[in-house]
Order: sequence, then C-alpha cells, then structure tokens
Amino acid sequence: MTERPSSETEDRKDDHIRIVQERDVETTGTGFEDVQLVHEALPELHYDAIDTSVEFLDHELSAPIFIESMTGGHQNTTEINRALARAAGETGIAMGLGSQRAGLELDDNGVLESYTVVRDAAPDAFIYGNLGAAQLREYDLETVERAVEMIEADALAVHLNFLQEAVQPEGDVDGRDCLAAIKRVVEDLSVPIIVKETGNGISGETARKLSEVGVDAIDVAGKGGTTWSGIEAYRAAAANAPRQKRIGALFREWGIPTAASTTECVAEHDCVIASGGVRTGLDVAKAIALGALAGGLAKPFLNPATNGSDAVIERVEDLIAELRTAMFVTGSKSIPDLQHTEYVLQGETREYIAQRTSGE
Repeated sequence: MTERPSSETEDRKDDHIRIVQERDVETTGTGFEDVQLVHEALPELHYDAIDTSVEFLDHELSAPIFIESMTGGHQNTTEINRALARAAGETGIAMGLGSQRAGLELDDNGVLESYTVVRDAAPDAFIYGNLGAAQLREYDLETVERAVEMIEADALAVHLNFLQEAVQPEGDVDGRDCLAAIKRVVEDLSVPIIVKETGNGISGETARKLSEVGVDAIDVAGKGGTTWSGIEAYRAAAANAPRQKRIGALFREWGIPTAASTTECVAEHDCVIASGGVRTGLDVAKAIALGALAGGLAKPFLNPATNGSDAVIERVEDLIAELRTAMFVTGSKSIPDLQHTEYVLQGETREYIAQRTSGE
C-alpha cells in the first residue's frame, strides 16, 4: 500500500516542533520581572498545609498550572502528546491540544491518533481541544463538535494567531467575522469556550468584547516567550520567501507583555489564564497575584516530553514546589489568598499600565 504524501498542514506542524526544539525562538519582556511579591516574614502557616488546588470550569485541578496547547496533526507528535497527557493525568493539571484542523480535514488514522492519544493516556484529566478562529468561521457547529468528540474534550480553545498567519507564506489573513463565529459556538457548543492568543497578548478592549459574547475563559498568551512570528520567519527563509522572512523578524518581539495583558484582562473577565513566557512556579504565583486563575507553559514541557511522561511529571512537580514556596513566603494558604496577596509593580510594566489606564 502506497503511503499518503503528507499535507501542507502536517508539514507545517512538523516544521513548528523542529524549529522550536532547534532554533532560537525565545523573546524576553514578559513584565514578570517588574512584579515584586511582598515577603511575609511571619507566614503563620505550615508549608505542607498549603492548598494549591483550584476550580476551573467546574473541574478541580491539583494546581493552577496548564500544559499549554502545543502540537498534534502529525504522526511525529503522537508520543509527545502521549507523554504530556499522562503527566497531566497523573499530576492533576490541565492540558491543551494543538490545533485540531488536521484531524478534521485529513482522512488519516495516524494523524487522528496524534490527537486521540491524549484521552487514551489520560482518561480523567482536564483536556481541552483547539481550533483557530479563522477555521471556526468556516466550520458548521457539527464540525466543531467533532473536534470536541475527537478527544472527549472538557472545553475548546479558540486560538487567535493573526500575526503568525500574516508571516506564514501560506497564511490565512482573513480576520473578518471571527467574533461572530466565537459568539455562535459559545451559544451552542456542548463544552465551554476558552479564547487564547498565541504569544502576542490580549488587550483589555478585546477581553471586553470576548466577555460580552460570553466566552468562559481567556488565555492571554502574551509577549515574552515563544515567538511564532520568529518561528514563521525561519520557515519563510527555508521556503525562499524573503519578504515574509523580513516581516517575521521585524515583528519578532511584537505584542502586549504577559503581565500587562493579564492585568488588563482580569479587569474584564473573572477567569483568566496567564501564559507567554511563564517559566517558573514563581512566575505562576506572580500571575495569580495579578488576578489570574492559573499560569500556562508550553515550550518548557516540550523537551521533557520527548523523554517521556516521567520527565514531564518531574517538571510539573518542580513548578508546584516553586509555586508552593512563593505561597509560603507570602502567607498564602490557598490560591484565593494568593490572588489577594500584596505586590509592588515597577519599571516598564508599571509605566505601560499607567499609560494605558490614563488613555481610557
């Protein structure tokens, strides 16, 4: 039997994982460096009694940590997703899947398994699916429900990645009518909707629009971590597309810093995930102090996932220990306590937020 040649979508997914692992795709400037939690020298609690659990969309998670949407859509990603899902299941945290477009549009069992493996590996974990806003506009509700059913998803993320699309040589740059498409699935889909950026942040104004149409959660995915513009610049160079390469490099550090985006979004929505350059449990603690419910990481889990679920579990446990320590030295016995802990905002983030607030 002749093997089916890989599709453009599959090749793109494979390119993304390879580039993230092999090239410089990191930016700086999350703003967390400007967030100083106030030390509590007399915490009056036992470290072991600290409760890191949190309720998210009617599910209890052991810790406010998300394995952010990364991959799927190519057979090479199956084992990565298996390791990530097993780790999420065993540690009791949430996991997002990469875009399911390939699973919906390609008739291939190998591609489908790269998605379905997550529920097989983690039958009880909180798993959320993923579709792009541009695709959501094109799909009828039945097709979107297929994405949910594919992995027995607990929620569906709708990703906003228009800068990435603008840099891609083959990108979809029609950004019209996406808010209406989001509203349609919010009203009729069988599971909650999370709207997430992909590394450039969400402003307060956009968060307000999303809140008004009823989205259940917002994932800010701000500037300061993996740059998808930079990733697409590498792909454009390989595809001999010099204009797209230049644009990708020019916009490599474009976006709203994660700390600032988190601050703006929590003013508009009560269920916010902070991601984008989150690298430690202390970063997670700072995000929660700013008002987020949880922090999400993607790239830091990728290399451990290539070594199997045990390596991912160890990374998660490190993050939880770091978070617990931050809670201990701020006197925060629970996540709600941490959301109300004192902090000092300094530097560029303070200036950014002040200018944004004064302009309203």
